[in-house]
Formats: sequence, C-alpha cells, structure tokens
Amino acid sequence: MRKLQYDIVIIGGGPGGLGAALKAKEKGATVAIIERNNELGGILNQCIHSGFGLKYFKEELTGPEYAELFIEKVSETDIDVYLNTMVIDIGADRKVTAMNEAGMLDFTAGAVVLAMGCRERTRGAIKIPGSRPAGVLTAGLAQRYVNIENLKPGNQVVILGSGDIGLIMARRLTLEGIKVIGVYELMPYANGLYRNIKNCLDDFDIPLHLSTTVSNIIGYPRLEAIEVSKVNEKMEIIEGSQEIIPCDTLLLSIGLIPENELSKKSGVELNPKTNGPLVNETLETNISGIFACGNVLHVHDLVDLVTLEAERAGEYAAQFALTNKVKSRDYISLSPGENVAYTVPDKISLPLKKSALVNFRVRSPLDAARIVVISGKKIIYEGKTKDFKPSVMENVKIKPEQLAGLSRPLTVSVMEVK
Repeated sequence: MRKLQYDIVIIGGGPGGLGAALKAKEKGATVAIIERNNELGGILNQCIHSGFGLKYFKEELTGPEYAELFIEKVSETDIDVYLNTMVIDIGADRKVTAMNEAGMLDFTAGAVVLAMGCRERTRGAIKIPGSRPAGVLTAGLAQRYVNIENLKPGNQVVILGSGDIGLIMARRLTLEGIKVIGVYELMPYANGLYRNIKNCLDDFDIPLHLSTTVSNIIGYPRLEAIEVSKVNEKMEIIEGSQEIIPCDTLLLSIGLIPENELSKKSGVELNPKTNGPLVNETLETNISGIFACGNVLHVHDLVDLVTLEAERAGEYAAQFALTNKVKSRDYISLSPGENVAYTVPDKISLPLKKSALVNFRVRSPLDAARIVVISGKKIIYEGKTKDFKPSVMENVKIKPEQLAGLSRPLTVSVMEVK
C-alpha cells in the first residue's frame, strides 16, 4: 500500500472540490484532490448550456467553460490530482483509503474536505407503480446521453418534476427535434428557477402542469404511455382525474440527494432534512477536521454558490490543518422556524470570531415576507420585505456582536407581512 501525506485531502473534483482545493492552496496548505472519474469538473462537463458564472465571474459561461477556468488554475499549482481513484474509507483520524489501477493508497491528512456532490432521485424513491420498461430515466442521465454520448433517448418525451435539470432538458430535447409533450409537477408551484421556466418552457411553448403527477407507467419492453393524475392539497390523487399520455420516454427530475455514503461510514452525523452533514459555521462536521461543502452538504441552485461555499471550507480546513486548532466546545444551536425548511449550519461556535453565513430555503412560495432571527423572545435580526421561493437559496449573516450575552438557541423564520 502506497502511503501519502497532505495537509488537506479533498474528496471530489467537481466545482466544490476545485474551489476548496485552490483556496486551501492559497492559504499555504499541501493539497490532494481524489476524483473517481477520469477528468475533473464533475457534472459541469455535461452542462453545455449557458448561465454559469454570473455571480462569481460576472459573465455568462457554459458548464465546461466554468469548470475549465478552475481546472486551469489547479494545473498551475502543485496540487496533486488523483483521477480514476475511488475512496473506500475515511477514518475519524482523517486517514483516507483509496484505490486505483496502481493499487491501494493510504492518505494521512491534516484535514479532509467532503465534496462528493449529489445524485438524482430515481423512480424507486417515489414508488411510481406500473411496468418496468426501457425509456424511464433521470433527466441527468438523459443529459449525459445527449450532450456527451451523442445518443437519442426517445421521440415522444414526458418530464416529471420541474427541477432545473428537467427544465433545461425540455429545451435541449426540443432543440434536437424531439417532441416534449409536457412537464408535470406534483407541487402547486414550479421548483426550478424562474429564468429556466421562462427560457426553457415558455419560449418553446412547452406546457407545465402543476398539482399533477405520474400515477402509472404503461408498456413493455419499451414505454408506451403514462397515466397522469391531479392531486389535492394533501398530495393525494384525485379520483377521476386520470389521463393517459402516449409517449416512449419519461424523464424524472424529482430532486437531488447528497452523496453521503462515505460520510456516514466515517461517523459524520447527517441532517435528516438535507441528507447532508450537520456542520458548524466553519463547515466542520461533528468529526474534528472533516469539513463539507457544495451539494454533498445541501443542494444548491447555482454552481457559483457552490464555489463560494467551497472556498470557505478550503480556508477553514487549511486553518485547522496548519494551526492544529482545537475545536470549540461551546455552541449556540440554530434551527429552522416558521416557513423555513432547514438551516446550514445547525450550530455556531462561541465565541464567534467573525460573521457566520447561514443558508436556508423556504418551504413554499411567499409573496411578502421577511427573515427574522430570534433567540428566545429577542429578535437579533430582521430583514426587508421581499418574496421568497423554495427554488432560491437564501442566506443571512449573523454577526459576533449579535450573539453577545446570548445562550438560548437561535431560530430562523420567514414571517409573512400582513
């Protein structure tokens, strides 16, 4: 077994891993990136549409262009990159065991950054009844077929779920001459970004059917049709609303799940609401010296935000590895309140050295509401009135002086203005 030692070992070479690696290197750490694929860039390599980089670079880029800017920066450093390398285990002592064609690799790290990204939810996750034919696949897989493999997934396509990947694939397939019959969404509102609804559906006259789901899959060995049904406010199928839609392909755009099998194996505690690690304001997990960022922590709507979060993780990981910083034992807990689905982080170290960025999402759309952060009965922050959507990640900064003298947990709420 080959033994290797680095200040920082980063698991994953997508946008999160690249951002964390460059920032850790900038802070003076020795860095290794372990990537299971044969190239860096992660999912960005198949995202050939534009819309990336507007926040980070102040210009519009495609996914491969965005990735290449970071890959070039990595190539200009002495960051070691291990491609085609699969991580098998991460120990609580920050020892990482991996394997590639050269054999077993044993990494000793001052700190580890988890940046494994996420995966798509499949048919099994939502238990759609019916036959099991060819032609039922996730939107991301269809994206790879079309953009990377130059394969045609079908001729008559229905998309279940209005997540951004599904919306983008509705446009992509239409441009390839494939008929997209419609997009069906269980919720009474669209889950994708507004710009994708406008640019991908409205501009191509692709109908969006809300409060509707796929209730049966028909055909074998190839998909022949689907049954769709309306649902009520309790998400129950409304009897008599069923409709048969002939098609040969069903794409599922029904959400993403952080890729946390390795995290669980190493003893990292997960948040049941995000399926990502529980972290403090430095993005450190419950395991000392193991940090997490990007979609393995919680699903982001913009890759630019993944990069910004990853840079914070890389900086804090480098600080931990290079200074042997002792983990704070005093925390104030942070939890979601009214209309808030989750918060990242779930706790803030005391005393707080610098402002803590808290990310969260609302549970449902709100037209006029404001962020309110409360400790007990004391309001420590109140934002401006604005609209909120579940598809858009929100954030609030908690300043050190706002926590002075506080001991009761913090609650982040989004209160409707009446």
